[in-house]
Amino acid sequence: MLRSFASAFLMYSRIPMPKVEWKEENRRYALCFFPLIGAVIGVFFCLWYMACSILQLNELMKGAVAMMIPIAVTGGIHLDGFCDVSDARASWGDREKKLGIMKDSRIGAFAAIKLCLYLILQTAVFSQISGRKTVLLCGLCFILSRTLSGLAAVTFKAAKSEGTLQSFVKPSHRKITMTVLIIFAVLIISAMTVISPLCGVSEVMVSLLVFMYYRHIAYKEFGGTTGDIAGWFLQLEELTVPLAIVLTEQITEVCL
Repeated sequence: MLRSFASAFLMYSRIPMPKVEWKEENRRYALCFFPLIGAVIGVFFCLWYMACSILQLNELMKGAVAMMIPIAVTGGIHLDGFCDVSDARASWGDREKKLGIMKDSRIGAFAAIKLCLYLILQTAVFSQISGRKTVLLCGLCFILSRTLSGLAAVTFKAAKSEGTLQSFVKPSHRKITMTVLIIFAVLIISAMTVISPLCGVSEVMVSLLVFMYYRHIAYKEFGGTTGDIAGWFLQLEELTVPLAIVLTEQITEVCL
């Protein structure tokens, strides 16, 4: 279990961990610990907003650094997938062409454009976050996104039989992994609805809609999921869910 924990953090974060041998038995339960990386991001995210409140920093500084926190913790591994999928989908090619484009380590024009737009919009959204409840809800979304990503990894059809994602999925103990991730999902969803029933429900609904959209795109355009598509989904979650929270709060304030 400890080696699986270390394997998950070594692969999906830049947090220092003891090195473990790259073999299947050391990755059997790795996906169970994937949401904990989101928990680390969430903690840093909340601490940053506390610091902003104390130091009375402006909204742009608050949003810009908040946007950088997930990238700093993960090393941008999921943004890399977002860029690869953006280039692949922009090609309008067939399944094989799209999968081939995602193997290319170079970034294309469409990915560069979408990456810039994504980071600008996420900075804007994070700049609008205020209040302890809102900050906490957004912090929890980093855990929920990785919980759903892990569930998709062990339940969705794979687009190819090899790759980084499959190196974690194939050796995984699926029943235990699914059980742990479902428990994570139930706990996070429950916490969200307790913190703020309206925003919590909005957050969960948007998460599930993006999750279904992820499955639709993965199956229709790629024949299943891959590590890059999983990263693309994760980034969509971490943009749309905080946006849903901010909009729900604003609409509620205007209506009341």
